[in-house]
Order: sequence, then structure tokens, then C-alpha cells
Amino acid sequence: MGIIILLLFVAFVVCMLVLKKTNVAYENFQRCKRGNVYIENADELIRREKIVKVVRYIICYAFLAALALFMILPFYWMIITSLKTEVEISLVKPTFFPKEFAWENYKYILNIKNYQIETSGSIRFNLWRLMYNTLVVGFFSTLGTLVTTVMAAFAFSRIKFAGREIIFTLFLATMMIPGEMMVISNYITVVKYMRGIDTYWSMIVPFLISVYYIYLLRQNFKQIPDELYYAAKVDGTSNFKYLLKIMIPIAMPTLITITILKLMGSWNAYVWPTMVTQSEDMRLISNGLRNSFSDSEGRSTQGRQMAAATAVLAPLLIMFIFLRRYIMRGVSRSGIKG
Repeated sequence: MGIIILLLFVAFVVCMLVLKKTNVAYENFQRCKRGNVYIENADELIRREKIVKVVRYIICYAFLAALALFMILPFYWMIITSLKTEVEISLVKPTFFPKEFAWENYKYILNIKNYQIETSGSIRFNLWRLMYNTLVVGFFSTLGTLVTTVMAAFAFSRIKFAGREIIFTLFLATMMIPGEMMVISNYITVVKYMRGIDTYWSMIVPFLISVYYIYLLRQNFKQIPDELYYAAKVDGTSNFKYLLKIMIPIAMPTLITITILKLMGSWNAYVWPTMVTQSEDMRLISNGLRNSFSDSEGRSTQGRQMAAATAVLAPLLIMFIFLRRYIMRGVSRSGIKG
């Protein structure tokens, strides 16, 4: 699939270059073979430009449609697999539409009863408990991240103190360190010194600070004129009141973007919750998707697993559909100033 996408991209670039070459500002006159001067009619020039424009749009949207198809195909396969029986899933020749709708897959994952080790030895998928844990961790980690991000961004953008730029540069330098390198040190701190196994705060506290979000919001704050801040200080407004009444309302699209991205990150967290939780009652939704669908022989029950994945994906998809404009608006407003 990657090779096909690469070939489509190369073909798209070549077509755009050819069209750009043919759409260069046409000369008003061309010489014919007998040396006479041919003056191009304005109507012919406009018609030719319209044709080139239509061809460009067709190629562009055909390329985008091909990319959209490749992106939608995995989601379509997930949904139809969730509606198939295990017998149909195990067929050698895959089917692109269910022969028989297996709604019992959704009844199984939505059932809130019988959360225990089943006779097959697999752990039953408790959708509601896992979603509750994920919402608790996501809510408090997002709230804490917003507080630390707003305070740090305001300090780095408005408050002048010695070494501000050096400290901010060091903050940005930490973005070059892969998160996997800090997993061991965070685990030792949480387990040895804070005794945080099987607790909500062990999944919240290590991720209350995000350098990327601080940078994103700082760039937005930098676009607010300094004169507005100085005028507020002359009127006797405190820094906290100025931040609360002026800067936060102006930067609200960026804050909404940070909220959405942080919630999605908490919703998709897998590695760290797996390390700091031992009880199934404390797992997050991603852990449940991985651990709860296998039979006595170790084979995954793909129909139920895909049904659970569809149910887990639905809230994120709905949130993205209704709030996508805030994400694009927040990122576009952050800019590169400063």
C-alpha cells in the first residue's frame, strides 16, 4: 500500500508540473511557420485557461480520492469484520461484505454483566469499566496539562526574567528525546518512591506537562500585542487577571486544540498504563482491546475484537467530526513568531 501511495504521489507531482508548464502566462503572439505574426484571440486564451484549470482540478481530486480510499479501507474492514461470524472470518477467501450479520459481537462487548475469568481462560472485555477508567485519567490529565501549559506559556511569553530564553530553549531541546527513554526513570519514580501501582494518579502525574503544548500556546500568546499587556499593567491589572480575562479568551481556539489532542492521547495510551497497572479493573481501554479477546488456544476472537475497536473508535470519530475546525484553527493561529 505504501508503494502504491508513493507512485500516486509521484504521478500527481509530474502531472502538476506538466500542467504548470502549459499554464504559464501565454504570450500574446506566436509566430507561424511562414513567419507571420499570429495574435491569439482573448476568447481562445480564456477558454484554454479554463480547460487547463478543469483538468488540474480533475487530477487533483482524483488523487485525493485515491488517498481517501486507502485511508477509509482499514476502517471499512474493521466494521465489516465486527459484523462477521468467526467461521466467515476464518475463510481462506475473504469476503468484502458479511454473508450473515453477527450482532452478537456487539451484544457481547456491551454486556455489563459477568466480568470475570471465563471458562475459556480469557478475560472478559468490560467496556464500561475500561471507558470509565480512561475518562477519569483523560479528564484529570487534560485538566492538569491545561493548567501547567497556560501558566508556563504565559511566563515564557510575557513575564521577563533572567534566563527566560535559555530555559525555553532547554525545554525545546527535551522534545528531541524519545519518550521511550524516560519510561524506565518514570516507572522507578512512581513505583519505588510514590508507590503508585494500580492507582489513577500514577497514570496522570507523569504526563501533566507537555513541552509541545507549551510551545504551541506560547507562540499564540506571542501574537497578542505587548501594548495590550502594558496598558493593563498601567490600569493596575494583575498578571493572573490579565491572563484570565484577556489572553485565555483570545487563545481559546488553541486551548480547545490542546484539549482535544490531549484527550485523544489519553484515550490511545497503552504502554504506560500496562506498566503501572496489574489489576484488570484499573486498565485503560487500549489495554482491554489487546488483552481480552483470545480463546483457550491463544487465538484471537477477531469479530468481538473488531466490534470493541469500533465501539472505542466511535467517540473519537464523533469528537473529531464536530471539533475538527477548532483543531485547524488553533494550529493555524499559533504561527511561528518569536
